[in-house]
Amino acid sequence: MRKPLAALTAALSVATLLAPAAHAEPGRPSAGDRVFRHLGNEGYDVRSYDVRFDYRPGVMTMRSSVRIAAVATRDLTGFSLDSAGQRIGSVLVDGERAAYRLSGEKLIITPRRPLRANRAFTVTISYTADRRANPPSPATPKEPPHRPAWVGKKDGFALLGQPDRAHLFFPMNDHPSDKARVTFRVTVPKGLRAVANGSLRSRTVSGDRVTYTYATRDPIPTHVVQAAVGRFREHRRTGPGGLPVRSYVAPSAYRRAEPLLNEIPAQLAWLSERLGSRFPYEGYGVLGVDGDYGGVALETATLSTYSAQAFGGPLREAAPVAMHELVHQYFGNAVAVRTWDDMWISEGHADYYQTLYSAEKGYLRFPSLAERMRALYAFDGEKRVESGPPGRVKSPLDVLVGSNAGGSLMLYGLNRMVGERTFREIERTFFARFRHRSATTRDYIRVANEVSGRDLTRYIEGWIYGRTTPPMPGHPDWKPAAASS
Repeated sequence: MRKPLAALTAALSVATLLAPAAHAEPGRPSAGDRVFRHLGNEGYDVRSYDVRFDYRPGVMTMRSSVRIAAVATRDLTGFSLDSAGQRIGSVLVDGERAAYRLSGEKLIITPRRPLRANRAFTVTISYTADRRANPPSPATPKEPPHRPAWVGKKDGFALLGQPDRAHLFFPMNDHPSDKARVTFRVTVPKGLRAVANGSLRSRTVSGDRVTYTYATRDPIPTHVVQAAVGRFREHRRTGPGGLPVRSYVAPSAYRRAEPLLNEIPAQLAWLSERLGSRFPYEGYGVLGVDGDYGGVALETATLSTYSAQAFGGPLREAAPVAMHELVHQYFGNAVAVRTWDDMWISEGHADYYQTLYSAEKGYLRFPSLAERMRALYAFDGEKRVESGPPGRVKSPLDVLVGSNAGGSLMLYGLNRMVGERTFREIERTFFARFRHRSATTRDYIRVANEVSGRDLTRYIEGWIYGRTTPPMPGHPDWKPAAASS
């Protein structure tokens, strides 16, 4: 019996969707990163994470879930997520039960039917998060964990996922090249507060429990996610263009922190003028947790995180650190690195603009900007021998500290080569072109060559990949420490 043409077409369309993909295969469980080979997963692009935590005082585990919205980049019979320290309860793909297994720090998922290329899909995972979990990184298995990823507090916790521990918090594609919007829905007892990346979207009370929902408007890298629970006092200001500036600080440190908190709008204005761009996110602020925060400050997106006690020092000490983390919101967060070998884009820019800011404000511990950079130049000679060049660090342990000096010095020398006006145009063009994307060293070189009208490839590559410290333009008398010893 012949079918009407419309019915036949519809039937063929359904059959095509349900038929096995001819060339489908599982996605590879790695992004292929040279530094962190175990990170990332291939075959899909994450668009958003929606995470739920149920926090109860005195209990180190939390009922949790994450809903991931993604798009398949090719036909897939299965895929993987980065996941560690979690007890998985169930996995749904497009609302249907999916088979799964854990292998090392990978959650391997096999949906009931293949995922088609270029089609959106969802993954919903219920799991138990364990804040005691602190396994060593597979990249440095013989090294003890330097700091806990779950930073415990007597009345809550904070997150510290950089560089490769964020997938202890929830299953994810934990590589900076795959940025996504993030929502946190954190339920806490009355009397405690939850804060997270992005803006507060709702606060819902149910009996003696309160659920705070925060969400980012824009995509962020996974290693800078933040959700914290504790007793915080809110500090509100307004930044350039009416930007909301909302900070949250442990009450015991609030008064001592106020001078720095009041300085943030001026810092935002200073950096915005330098880069010719409004702040890249819908709001900004800082999070000051009570006590230690792993001995570091972290550029968690839209809400840089510190130990609250670090705010209490003189501005000449606290303000440069705050500027460093603020710069990361532009370079490292809004413009993410494509690979961990590109980390100088994040750390080099943060160090460079922190130094410029400190020089203008009189916060430098050197007579001049040039003297500070000369000292950094000498240090770079030793650092390259120890850690390798900024774009090819020898060890994953160096990824956050091995690219600062070389990247900052490259930018300083580039400014001297092309002049302030052209240098600013290079920086502004690079940021505008790759805002809310990820970028490589090659991308920066292309922009620099295009804007300047010169071939700066050899100069930039020498600083980022050279085994020895290159000559500094305009300063032939500067010597790296290793060369002068």
